[in-house]
Amino acid sequence: MFIAALDQGTTSTRCLIFDRSGNVVSQSQLEHRQIMPRKGWVEHDPNEIWTNARRVISAAMVELDITARDVQALGVTNQRETAVVWEKKTGTPIYNAIVWQDTRTGGEFADATVWQAKTGLLANSYPAGPKIAWILDHVDGARERAERGELLAGTIDSWLLWNFTGGAEENQGDGHTLHITDVTNASRTLLLDVHTLEWDEELCAALRVPKQILPTIVPSIGELGTVRHRGPLTGVKITGVLGDQQAALFGQRCFHPGDAKNTYGTGLFLLLNTGTEPKFSEHGLLTTVAYQQQGEKPVYALEGSVAVGGSLIQWLRDQLGIIPDAASSESIAAEDNGGVYIVPAFSGLFAPRWRPDAAGVIVGLTRYADRSHITRAALEATCFQTREVVEAMQKDAGQELARLRVDGGMVANDLLMQMQADILGSSVARPTMIETTVWGAALAAGIGIGWWDFSDDDDDVDCVWEPEMPQAQREQLYRKWNDAVERTLGWDDSGEDNSAED
Repeated sequence: MFIAALDQGTTSTRCLIFDRSGNVVSQSQLEHRQIMPRKGWVEHDPNEIWTNARRVISAAMVELDITARDVQALGVTNQRETAVVWEKKTGTPIYNAIVWQDTRTGGEFADATVWQAKTGLLANSYPAGPKIAWILDHVDGARERAERGELLAGTIDSWLLWNFTGGAEENQGDGHTLHITDVTNASRTLLLDVHTLEWDEELCAALRVPKQILPTIVPSIGELGTVRHRGPLTGVKITGVLGDQQAALFGQRCFHPGDAKNTYGTGLFLLLNTGTEPKFSEHGLLTTVAYQQQGEKPVYALEGSVAVGGSLIQWLRDQLGIIPDAASSESIAAEDNGGVYIVPAFSGLFAPRWRPDAAGVIVGLTRYADRSHITRAALEATCFQTREVVEAMQKDAGQELARLRVDGGMVANDLLMQMQADILGSSVARPTMIETTVWGAALAAGIGIGWWDFSDDDDDVDCVWEPEMPQAQREQLYRKWNDAVERTLGWDDSGEDNSAED
């Protein structure tokens, strides 16, 4: 018997099949289009995502030659803060999904910090709620239709779960289609009171999002629904749903206060388990729900989110063409940066600075600099951004971080991991299962059916890196990085109109 885990990410959708021992026995993956209609805008086609979800599930099951009778549960993890609005009757999206990286909605908040005490978030372009409001404001008749109850809205988990549990077809029949979201995704909208775990009337009114179009909030782990869509998983229970970074925290088994992980994906996401009471940051971090088991108190986390991580390496590959593939960055990178520093503020700066006016820069260029120095500088930028977040987290937690658990696609780069230990001045530990996001979804689903439990697994460590760089060199590099960051601030002062009109 098996568990299926669906990982709907920023650039692709994957399905991995796990056996009872937690081994990956089959997998499939498909990329989807990145739609960028103008500067700062990033969109996805929700129908393409749903189609790819079905295709990767089918492909993974065909490879293993199994049917729905062999699958005990489905776990789902997804890119967070990405917002979708669709027709309740037909299931047709009224606009592309607005992706978490999108910056079109950040300008309307006079004081971004006043929201933090209730939501744990800063009011800026990052959360999903303002994106939903933008769609309602810029699609003809959408706001009126929402008020009449003709539209539904949510994050990607809601979109997938609505379709998995029947979609428009079931919705017109016996009404089994579920419009739900788990607490971790709900906590990324700017509409949830993080204390009560309920949609807040005042927040919804302030953001102009009608409460009736939002999904029902459910725990992350438990019997959440059943797949009713006619496909390979029909009849399978859905027992685990987590936003991607919470899924990675879960997959790293960070079940105790003080446990922390950093995921190196499209962006960088560092989460610290803070226990069953929300802790609020004074140093630019966010408060989020880490997970909740049905019938239990929620567990919270502090989070530092960096917009650009692995996508910077993709940029070197796709836009600049100076590396043939992401893996080659390890061999191409020079032994030092040659005086070159990159600040990849492509969508402004996220945690802990939160400066939407920042723009990306490459500084320190001379005739000596070549692609190997630029590649080294790109890898170092990942390490410097992580250190900024770690330092903020240590200040909020009041304790030093002795070891950083790492995961995500970039951690296969041994050079990067050694550089990270050097820049941090602390240990970096990579697990055997580096794809902890999708494993977290599977683990949650498995706990939901009683297959597995919350026990630790201290043996799941593949490699540990210790710092080797002299402290004076580490601090000099970091000081120069901060000098480079100062040159990005206030650059994007165009004040351009982000309306829908050309």
